[in-house]
Amino acid sequence: MKKFALLALVSGVVCSASAMATDIRVTYAGSMGKVMDESLGPAFAKANNGSYQGQGQGAYGMARLLASKKMTADVFVSITPGPMQILKDAGLIDNAVPVASTSMVIAYSPKGLYAQKFSAAAKAGDASWLDVLATPGLKFGRTDPVNDPKGQNIVFTLLLAEKYYNKPGAADKIMGGVQNPAQTHLEGGLLARLESGQVDAAAGYESEVISAHLPYVALPDEINLSNPAQAKKWYDTVSFAIKDSKGEEKTLHTQPLVYYAAVLKNAPHGETAGKAFVDFMLSKPGQALFQQNGYAAPKGDAIYP
Repeated sequence: MKKFALLALVSGVVCSASAMATDIRVTYAGSMGKVMDESLGPAFAKANNGSYQGQGQGAYGMARLLASKKMTADVFVSITPGPMQILKDAGLIDNAVPVASTSMVIAYSPKGLYAQKFSAAAKAGDASWLDVLATPGLKFGRTDPVNDPKGQNIVFTLLLAEKYYNKPGAADKIMGGVQNPAQTHLEGGLLARLESGQVDAAAGYESEVISAHLPYVALPDEINLSNPAQAKKWYDTVSFAIKDSKGEEKTLHTQPLVYYAAVLKNAPHGETAGKAFVDFMLSKPGQALFQQNGYAAPKGDAIYP
């Protein structure tokens, strides 16, 4: 987990928020580190003559820390609705609005042993990426499905790929079990491990992978969890069970790959500051920054209208 850091202000972006100084503390899904800490946060601070603090971690883990009040923030930004429900149940939020969306992809190291094979698979548009991932000795990185939505979503994606390509058993062959500690890493460091060559390929969101300028294999809508129109026919047909930190087993189901933002009731800088940041993310300049970092437009409605 990285520490809160006061980021340097940047120029060139103006938003319609108040001209008064506004400080903001934002916690977010770990995959959003680049867009939050290098684009949205500094731009908001510049436009509002204030300061920005950001911290990223697996969205479920972050939500639990906020719910238990072991940390505080003005705004929480999550991927999928699940982590927001934790804050709703804790009485810390009333609403969560969509601010961006993305899809699942397979990122790979451009200098790795398997770069050529992944590149060929990306061009082929068939099931060959599954075969490459299943190569003995290949190191595949993903996040913990207990604490991070992305860790859950890659499991769903691989299960859907089994059905879509008619390759039964492929998911387990690649993962070595849903909760395999040899593959699961902290959200914030996964792509760094890929870039450094510690893993050969990694589960990723298209948005974060584009932001990191890494090559990737794009996946069909039927398995990438990006298209709500595919939910009934495909996404809703898979589920899996995991044991949580208390050892209790629960069954998980797919959720849309939409990023939601909520203002917390115990916001250290007040709900007005939090609302200003959410409004900025939804503004034309904010959406332009999302787009520049590889994110798609928000989809759907507020979770708790």
